Amino acid sequence: MRKSSFKILEFKTLEGLIETMMTKQKATLALVAVLVLGMSAGCKKKIPPPPPAAPAPLPDNSAPAVRPTIAYFSAEPSTVTVGQPSSLRWSVTDATSISIDNAIGEVSPNGRRGVYPTATTTYHLVATGPGGTTAADATVTVSSPPPPPPAQVTAQPTIQEILAKQVQDIHFDYDKSEVRGEDQAILQGDASALKTVFQMDPNFVVTIEGHCDERGSAEYNLALGDRRAATTKDALISLGVPGDKLKTISFGKERPLCTEPTEDCYSRNRRAHFSAAQ
Repeated sequence: MRKSSFKILEFKTLEGLIETMMTKQKATLALVAVLVLGMSAGCKKKIPPPPPAAPAPLPDNSAPAVRPTIAYFSAEPSTVTVGQPSSLRWSVTDATSISIDNAIGEVSPNGRRGVYPTATTTYHLVATGPGGTTAADATVTVSSPPPPPPAQVTAQPTIQEILAKQVQDIHFDYDKSEVRGEDQAILQGDASALKTVFQMDPNFVVTIEGHCDERGSAEYNLALGDRRAATTKDALISLGVPGDKLKTISFGKERPLCTEPTEDCYSRNRRAHFSAAQ
């Protein structure tokens, strides 16, 4: 009985010892775990701080590129007629390339160019630079020349007007029937005018009148007037006037132009005069 009690006691003592040892072992393991955790926390890699923010960019103080400026682009004169020139004028700044169309091409920033458009034309100028492109136009208006004035129709003189204004009297010296040298030009003009008359009216007939001054008898002056008319007719025929269109008559001193007893009046009455045949 004592042995059983001793064994039971021994067993309980051993069980307590084991329990004590296990309790110590658990405490040791807990301590080890704490140490491991502490060491792990101490050995963990540190995260570096973020880099500083980039500095703000410095402001750009350089001047911005500007577009080309066309001070003027004009055509002078702006209205022309066909064949008349016009002058293109321009002035451009801040451009690296300047051109004008209509076969002109590249030009300098400031210039002048003569053009000869045959029809209304608009010229286009383009200026290009670092800041962009600018354009301008100049128009030359070509007007049609005015129509020629209508041809003035000159009224053809009548036969009566030709006889009165173009056919002149032939004058003679005192008591003579020969055509004077100074009257030859008048005679040629009469021949030309009479040819025109007969072309206008082939049936027209002209009478050549012989006249005298008041000196001498009526019979003598009639004969003298007849010779003056005949001489004039012969001279006209020699210049190509058809003789069958010419008649002669003598009035002697019966039809004077003036009646004053002066030499000037006498010379005016000594004549061969032309009139339409009756």
